[in-house]
Amino acid sequence: MADTQAPPGRIDGRAARAERTRRAIVDAHLALIDEGNLKPTGERIAERAGVSLRTLWTNFKDMETLFAATSERVTERQNAIYRPVPPDLPLTRRVEEFCAQRVRMLEMLAPSARASAVRQPFSKELRAARRRNIARVRSEIETLFAEELEIAGDGRAELLNSLTVASTFAAWSMMRDELKLDPEAAGAVMSRTVAALLVAAIASAGLR
Repeated sequence: MADTQAPPGRIDGRAARAERTRRAIVDAHLALIDEGNLKPTGERIAERAGVSLRTLWTNFKDMETLFAATSERVTERQNAIYRPVPPDLPLTRRVEEFCAQRVRMLEMLAPSARASAVRQPFSKELRAARRRNIARVRSEIETLFAEELEIAGDGRAELLNSLTVASTFAAWSMMRDELKLDPEAAGAVMSRTVAALLVAAIASAGLR
């Protein structure tokens, strides 16, 4: 019986082309969102990617699978700009560097976060992505401010929740979209809030 399998080189080439197509579609999706299109349609995404609508849905069976791939790409962007803040720095420096990094991260994430908010009530993938982003920030806070959280004692959970709220997108959106603060002013508010929360926790512990 003749061997009907395609040569490995042909398979590898086909897989590489498929990956390039998928990447182009995800890039197109993100580009439209970055430009302010909070709910791009499959037709617009396909047009921007330079592929047919059929090709889009051949590579992504539905919007949920596209959301999942796009969330992965956003995570790549996060990883590219993330720089761990040394936890042995003085508290003032840790607050300063943590908030400066959060400003950079939130400004990068803002278009995707705004677009996700439109669809999150109807998308399991987008809700999961939001939970992962919140968990990521909480983990960073727990590492960077471990000493202060320990000092807080019984108030640890409340302090952690407060710091999380102050440094995630809900608060950032309030400052940028509702109060119309520029990034520098919004970052100053975040720094003031985070510092006040930590200093208050330390002071309360000293009174016990």
